[in-house]
Formats: sequence, structure tokens, C-alpha cells
Amino acid sequence: MLSFDDFKKISIDDKPIFEEHYRKFPPFHSGELFSTMVSWGEYVEYRYLLIENSIIILSSDADGVVLHHPSGKFNQDLVKQVMNLAARENVIFGFIKKGEKILLSTHFPFLTFAERRDFFDYVYRASDLATLSGTKYGKIRNRLNKFTKNFAYTTEEISEKNMDEVREFLKRWCLWKDCGSDVLLENERKAILFSMAHFFDLGLMGLALRINGTIQAIAVYEKMNTDTVVVHFEKGSPDFDGIYKAINMETANRVQHLVPFIDREEDLGIPGLRQAKLSYQPDHFIEIYYVIQESLRTTTG
Repeated sequence: MLSFDDFKKISIDDKPIFEEHYRKFPPFHSGELFSTMVSWGEYVEYRYLLIENSIIILSSDADGVVLHHPSGKFNQDLVKQVMNLAARENVIFGFIKKGEKILLSTHFPFLTFAERRDFFDYVYRASDLATLSGTKYGKIRNRLNKFTKNFAYTTEEISEKNMDEVREFLKRWCLWKDCGSDVLLENERKAILFSMAHFFDLGLMGLALRINGTIQAIAVYEKMNTDTVVVHFEKGSPDFDGIYKAINMETANRVQHLVPFIDREEDLGIPGLRQAKLSYQPDHFIEIYYVIQESLRTTTG
């Protein structure tokens, strides 16, 4: 019988375990990535259990505890054990992708589901973000053209050579944003700094944009699967209107030859962030669901 005591807190030393698992079962949502979980560990506690060629994630934050759908080949018995644990401990059984939802509905027809719209990943065609062609991108192109007219800039990959400058830029960014005044921003600051401290260990890639020789914007990303690159962080100076349009486009230019799609993660229900992500016209979403607790108790008996 599964119990919470079986789960181990994720640390940077666990990367080889997740790498081996990803080779067999690639992730398709940014929240499944090892780099996401280990970087945000101070905001959300992530624990995991490797069992029967599956990885089960247990996450907890101020909003509660979630048992994630097992990652790996669908195993009806293991899924039922996870649901039993969720029912017994009165926690959410969630982080269920659309394909998993279909399988669960087939094997456990009495389950009912609710979508977690705030955690839907936005997925775009890399070529769309690189070219910004067509009337749907007219407003974004106008902002970008104004930026390029007003500011000469260069781009370069984030590397050991410029890492100190990147960190200095992030310090300035947090001063601009007053990170300490907002819990989410403060934890995002910690997540970014962790990512930069372990940038090469985590296999991350990044792009820096310079104006007048100084880094004024960055993007941090990684390849999630054969089709998709995930952009984890994108930050720019507020002194240069349109700079986010530029770093977004330049990142897409870099990765469009590697993959057809760019995943720009979820919006967490933040109105301004949702509007910004929708304005870039996503190709599709990676949908996330959870099981309604009453049906979970009924099904598991």
C-alpha cells in the first residue's frame, strides 16, 4: 500500500533518475520537467516515487497537496493505488493531461473531472513566433518595429563567459519589479537564481540581448521532447519599450530549426499574463485536469 512516507524530496542529485525516465517517457507539460520542479522547490515542495518504471510526483504548496498522475506506461493497478492514496489522505488526484484523462475515463468510468485552466500550457508554432507574419501579429510587429528603430541591439547565447552579467541583470530586474513585495515574484526570483546557479547541470540554454553593451533582456529555455522547446523565463528591462517582443522573436529564431513548437508554460490565472500569452495566438494548449474528490472516493470504494 502506497503512503506519503514512500516519497522522496526532489534534489539536484536526482537528475540522472529523471533523465533516464524521460528517455523512455518524454514529458509533454512544463510542470513535469525536472528543472521546473527542482528550481521552484522553495515555493512548491516536490516529492517523487520511482515505482514499476513510473514516476509519481507529490506536490504541496499553500493551496494544498496534489498527487500527480503517474508518468510512464499506463498501469491500471498503479493508478488505482495512487487514487486510493489520494482518497485516503483527502488530497487532490490531478495534473492529468488530456490523453491520461481519456484512459482514466475508460478504465474508471465513474470518475468525474474538472479542468485546471490556470495550468494549461500555451504551445505556439516556432515559425509563427520567429516571423510574426500575418494580420494576427500586426500589433506585435508594430511594437517590435518601434523597438528596433529606437534601439540597436545584439544577441548572444548565455554561457560561462557572460553568466556573471546575466546574474547582475537579474538583480536589476528584481529591483525594478520590487520582487520582495510579492510572494510569487520573490519565489520566481529564487527559481531563476537556482536555475542560473545550476544552468549547465540542468542542461538549460539561454539567450541574452544587449543594448549599448549591457545585457537588458534574457530568455532561458530547454528542449522538452523531440517536438518542443520550453521557455522557462523571459525577462527584460522596463526602460526599453518592446524589448519583450524582441527577446521573444529572437528566441524563436534560435529554436525554430530545432523543433516545430515552443511551449511558453501556463498563465497561473494572472489576467495580464493570460492576455499577453493569448495575444501571441497559441497553436494549442496542453490541457490539465483533476478528479472531483467525491467521484474519487466513490470509485476507489
